[in-house]
Amino acid sequence: MMAVMFVAATQFTPVAGDIDANVRTIAGLVRAAGAEGARVVVFAELCLTGYEPSLIRDTPALVLTEDDPRLAPVREACRDAGAAAVVNGPVRTGDSEGPNGSVAGITSLVIGPDGSLLARYDKQHLYGVEAEVFEPGTADGRFALDGVRFALATCYDNRFPELAERAAADDCAVYLASSVLSADNDSFEEVYPVRARDFGLHVVLGNVLGPNEDGVGGGGAGAWGPDGGRIADAGPEKPGFVLAEVR
Repeated sequence: MMAVMFVAATQFTPVAGDIDANVRTIAGLVRAAGAEGARVVVFAELCLTGYEPSLIRDTPALVLTEDDPRLAPVREACRDAGAAAVVNGPVRTGDSEGPNGSVAGITSLVIGPDGSLLARYDKQHLYGVEAEVFEPGTADGRFALDGVRFALATCYDNRFPELAERAAADDCAVYLASSVLSADNDSFEEVYPVRARDFGLHVVLGNVLGPNEDGVGGGGAGAWGPDGGRIADAGPEKPGFVLAEVR
């Protein structure tokens, strides 16, 4: 039988364009969640910069690298907490521009409990203005920790059930969804619980609070069990995290 693991789903209001401030918040949440037993801590889409595609387009300094020194406080927090962190931001894709002139993806970096990079996932399905700013990814995201296999997906990706289908076929038990959702987004009823139920996965959502280029983040970070039922909900207003037990 697979050992019990706790995953923390987080929510906070990022400061638009202020990577250092957001990194401090992220590191604090990793430490707090790790102190309560979390082994993986999941954050929202573009949590490192705020969901601000136009600002990112116009501010090249907001594009990070995989080993960016600005992420050092997160790596240190992961080591101190003994937890992995799934952090998302605009991350350079390579040395050359992509077809639309972009050099960055909407990227989840998985920083392991030892501070090393466990995995990278670039959002495959870009939404709206994102396609003018970022390059889409071409590969699924996977990592394993303590014998549990995880899949990665980002916001609009979750509208495409084949990502979750491939995750289940690849023996993943937990599907981590970094998103930016308003309170009235139908994904809370029509997407996340459906992916969980249809493919027998734990689905864990990191979401945002506060204003952003897409609207106002509605919180509700949390998780659904393999039967599609809610097993954790951080609520609509308070920044912080909620723990979900997965197996």
